[in-house]
Amino acid sequence: MRKLGWFGVTLALGGFLGGCSSQGNSRHDPKVYHMGEPVRTGPLVYTVLDTEWLDQIGDPLAPRLPRNHFLSVRISVTNAGSATSGVPLLTIVNSHGVAFAEIDDAKDLPEWLGYIRSVRSAETLHGRLLFDAPTGDYSLQVADDADRESQSTATIRMPLELTHP
Repeated sequence: MRKLGWFGVTLALGGFLGGCSSQGNSRHDPKVYHMGEPVRTGPLVYTVLDTEWLDQIGDPLAPRLPRNHFLSVRISVTNAGSATSGVPLLTIVNSHGVAFAEIDDAKDLPEWLGYIRSVRSAETLHGRLLFDAPTGDYSLQVADDADRESQSTATIRMPLELTHP
């Protein structure tokens, strides 16, 4: 009976330590957030509010057309730090690891966040980002101020959602 007790304690302890070691490995795997969740990277807190796929932007008589499709991402960025912080251009990554950079000239997009953007302490920016990419599921790679040497990043999943007018 006593041997069975020690065996049970040893088994339980092994399971506990095994659980701890796998949890330790998760530190190396970046956490993936979902749309609607606030995500902090350094002083910046990003929230993806919604996404929309567009065939064109701008004037209907002289539209701007994408190479693939336009993905418009409505986002808010709050500065939780004590100093003004730059908001870098962002990137989306598909399920195959292919990255697409944010379009730096999307003036025809309503509520475009802009190219050069900064946010003061305790201020929140609201607006849209624009990407040109094939239709699909993407993850938005968000980062803190690009000027910092030790940049902090996170990933926000944006599943494909097609809507019909």
